[in-house]
Amino acid sequence: MDYRTGTINRVVTIRFDEGDDFLGGLREVAMRENIRCAWFFVLGGLREAEVVTGPREPVMPPDPVWKAISGARETLGAGSIYWEGDEPRIHLHAALGHHGETITACVRKGTRVYLVLEVCLMEISGIDASRPWYQAGGFNRLTFA
Repeated sequence: MDYRTGTINRVVTIRFDEGDDFLGGLREVAMRENIRCAWFFVLGGLREAEVVTGPREPVMPPDPVWKAISGARETLGAGSIYWEGDEPRIHLHAALGHHGETITACVRKGTRVYLVLEVCLMEISGIDASRPWYQAGGFNRLTFA
C-alpha cells in the first residue's frame, strides 16, 4: 500500500447528451482544463460500451473478459483520472443495468450516451501522481512521485 493526502481543488460538472462519446469527452475536458489528478462520479445512461467484466483467472497479468453492451443501460459509477505522459488515463468502474439485470464492469471504450449522463468531477491538488504502464501487472497503475 502507498498513499498521499491532498485537497479538493475545482469541481467540474459535465452533462453528456444522447449519442455523445462519453470517455472521449471526459478526456477532452481533462486535457482542456489540465486536470491531472481527479475522481469522478457518473449517473445516467449508456447506449453502447465495451467493458471488462473481470479476469478469466486471478493471475497477473490478467487475461481480461471483454463484453460489448448495447441498448439502454442505466449507469452508476465512480472513476479516477491520472496521466501517463501527455495523455489522461481514465479508470471507471460502473454498474450497468437493463430491465433488472445488472453487470458491474470496468468501462474501457466505445462509449455512447443514452439520453443523458451526468458527471461530477473533483480535481485533487497536492498529490503528484500518474498512471504509467505497470509491466508486471499488465495494466496502467496509479503511481506516486
